[in-house]
Amino acid sequence: MQTYLVGGAVRDALLGRPVSDRDWVVIGADPAAMLAAGFMPVGQDFPVFLHPVTHEEYALARTERKTAPGYHGFTFHAAADVTLEQDLARRDLSINAMAQAADGQVIDPYGGQRDLADKVLRHVSPAFAEDPVRILRLARFAARFNDFTVAPETLALMRRMVDAGEVDALVAERVWQEVARGLMEARPSRMFEVLRSCGALARLCPELDRLFGVPQPPAHHPEIDTGRHVMLVLDHCAQDLAPLAVRYACLCHDLGKGLTAPELLPRHIGHEGSSARLARTLSERWRVPNDCRELADLVAREHTHVHQSEGFSAEARLRLMERCDAWRRPERFLQMLWACECDARGRLGFEDRAYPQRARLQADLQRLLALDLGAVSASAMAEGKTGPAIGRAVQQARLEALLSA
Repeated sequence: MQTYLVGGAVRDALLGRPVSDRDWVVIGADPAAMLAAGFMPVGQDFPVFLHPVTHEEYALARTERKTAPGYHGFTFHAAADVTLEQDLARRDLSINAMAQAADGQVIDPYGGQRDLADKVLRHVSPAFAEDPVRILRLARFAARFNDFTVAPETLALMRRMVDAGEVDALVAERVWQEVARGLMEARPSRMFEVLRSCGALARLCPELDRLFGVPQPPAHHPEIDTGRHVMLVLDHCAQDLAPLAVRYACLCHDLGKGLTAPELLPRHIGHEGSSARLARTLSERWRVPNDCRELADLVAREHTHVHQSEGFSAEARLRLMERCDAWRRPERFLQMLWACECDARGRLGFEDRAYPQRARLQADLQRLLALDLGAVSASAMAEGKTGPAIGRAVQQARLEALLSA
């Protein structure tokens, strides 16, 4: 039995990046030998075991064969006669197809070290085409290693996969898993650029794909192109270390601009409602978690109002916060303001411009949360008020708090 460190841990160590998770492959063993050595089985589709002390994953070396379309259409063969090179050959990219022996020697049969040096994302073998998830994974790696390029032959292979309909067989949960991870990388725009370059974006997210080439007023959007603007917003989110819900909301906030009638361009009056509708459609398709889908809906509906709020009266700001359910969902309201700031700064030349709307509405919210509404209600009831009248007294107290600021 021989064990080798494999995959991302080897890649990241060679790049001088922190190694968080370590995966191992075992050569020359079978499940009985692993159990006899004290390993605990956890794999369902193929033999994976947890080390009895470190609890790291050890997988038996295996080969795989495509048997049906999509992500789940594989059969696996794991046995003591499977070699390390055979196991590495089934991996997606050359930079992920390296192993390290106990003495530190790097086993690199498919040129991973060369591609790391050249900063290239290249598929290991034609078997890449058998798993459409690999398109998403490569796009995600492009967002992480944003100075890497995709090998021309790999991009061509991805295009053939899209044309063959492989992407259409992806299950929603796996699409969201990869997209969510890509959104949290250093430069999320690269993920969508790669997906668009191979045609996968039009299949997975046509609402976003159609934004590219749609013009906006140059006075407000010097970058002009709506798709380009969304990419700038996402990268500003990453620079600002925004959480996933904020990044997803920014991805969706302008989707409705792709539906603006040509005769109305470059203005997009009323795009907020259609953006919210398309965000809900996309969230349903990808089975997005509730916190992300709710924030995306809110930001799509209200981002223009937040941008304009510097000129709002106290009454208008109060109505905005009411629509956003700000006092019952204060954290979501604050995340909406964060997304709006990223939207405002995701424009050419606006990256460092002040966005006072966020600070002002945050301060407004804190004033309202600090109100003793129990005392307000008690006072109203002492005056003989009931039902809606008490609600109006609470509303008046909130308005006075904003007027006195």
